Amino acid sequence: MVMKRILVSVEPEETRVALVVGDSLDTIEFERSTHEHIVGNIYKGSIENVLPGMQAAFVDIGTKKNAFLFLGDGKHHKAVLQNDQKVHIGQRIPVQIIKDARGSKGPRASTHISLPGRYMVLMPNAEYIGVSRRITNEVERKRLSGLAEELLPKGMGLIVRTVAEGMEQEILKKDVAYLLHLWKSISARFQLHDGGTLLYRDADLLIRFIRDRFTEEIDEFLVDDAGTYERVRDFVKILSPELLPRIKLYPEKYMLFHAYGIDREIEHMGEREVPLHSGGFLVIDKTEAMTVIDVNTGKYTGKSNLGETVYRTNIEAAQEIAKQIRLRDIGGIVLIDFIDMEDEGQRDKLLEELRSLTKCDPQKTNVVDITSLGLVEITRKKARSNFAELVYSDCPICHGKGYVESAETVAIRISRSIRRMEAVSHAKEGYEIKVHGLVEKYLREHDLMARLASDYGVAIKIDTHDDIHPEAYSILQMT
Repeated sequence: MVMKRILVSVEPEETRVALVVGDSLDTIEFERSTHEHIVGNIYKGSIENVLPGMQAAFVDIGTKKNAFLFLGDGKHHKAVLQNDQKVHIGQRIPVQIIKDARGSKGPRASTHISLPGRYMVLMPNAEYIGVSRRITNEVERKRLSGLAEELLPKGMGLIVRTVAEGMEQEILKKDVAYLLHLWKSISARFQLHDGGTLLYRDADLLIRFIRDRFTEEIDEFLVDDAGTYERVRDFVKILSPELLPRIKLYPEKYMLFHAYGIDREIEHMGEREVPLHSGGFLVIDKTEAMTVIDVNTGKYTGKSNLGETVYRTNIEAAQEIAKQIRLRDIGGIVLIDFIDMEDEGQRDKLLEELRSLTKCDPQKTNVVDITSLGLVEITRKKARSNFAELVYSDCPICHGKGYVESAETVAIRISRSIRRMEAVSHAKEGYEIKVHGLVEKYLREHDLMARLASDYGVAIKIDTHDDIHPEAYSILQMT
């Protein structure tokens, strides 16, 4: 039996929560005191602007940026607009944030309110019953669906969560009662307050992780901070008291992630290349529209024929890709370039493996078909800022491009500039050039400035400045 642990490391600047399966990091989430996450929060919004051409509106929720609200689907706002009337500027409506603000874009809002409990999710504005897709036993699905129908508040909807599997009606009933009371409280606050007011704040990272991930499957819950340890115990006493013995205080503060090798794994999470045990490797690149993953055999040559080597590399790659998508919390469109396989049966098995692996992902993930070229498209729900967005910023040298002009390219531009200057007026006293050290090295090794000095009969002095941008240079014409 593989050991499953939840590790919580608390520092003044950051809280980190990890799920470790065996010796491998399965999931990692961060929450920083300087980054306010508002996904899940419910606000009394005020319509600031309506864009009929985009079937959308911008809503003032009391934050720096207005929230974007899509109204294309008539069902989307029917619950909050009497008689399905058109939205108008100044109108007050309850909205829930479904995606954090990013860059110049504000947060994204929805009028489809959902309140998650331990076992159930209440949807006050939608008449619907659903059962988690991770509950695969059809008999259990039918039982839970029937219980949800009995517990369903009039005019509302319920979704049965994965952890509800095997639970009795009385436990589910208490969860629904709690959520219904919460919604009544939110509705009362809506009536009392003006627009742009926070009505409900979703749980922080720690509480969300306990609520959603701390189940009977978790063998141990380790916390390295005494105050947080007590907070976890207080919450679990109410939620699942039978799990209390599994919660332990780690004795060495700030050493928990180091002891379990998590810090080392985090350091590798931002790398472009990810090695595979076989000797192959993945290359992960992010573009504006999607994330692209390329699979390479690398040093792996296999033990039988080429087809089998390719297939085994692709299967191993699929397992690592599912892990990396989850670890890095990659959302949106993911395009995978597997190594081409001629055997249609192997392609089907690869796709089946990938779909099986992504079923374990807490975020909704859809694996589309595989093409004859070995391309697979995956779509994955994205709500909060992911690992890369929290940990990294654009490189001040390349400004996020991932590359700079080569020393040769800059040297050629310098040569071209001097020729243009000489065409206008001759520099009797020569030129003084300031460049980055890499460019200076190229100029000297290839005698570019020496040839120019000879061609025009001038002296050219080169000064090195390593604090200058590799693409930048200055030319002073001494007349």
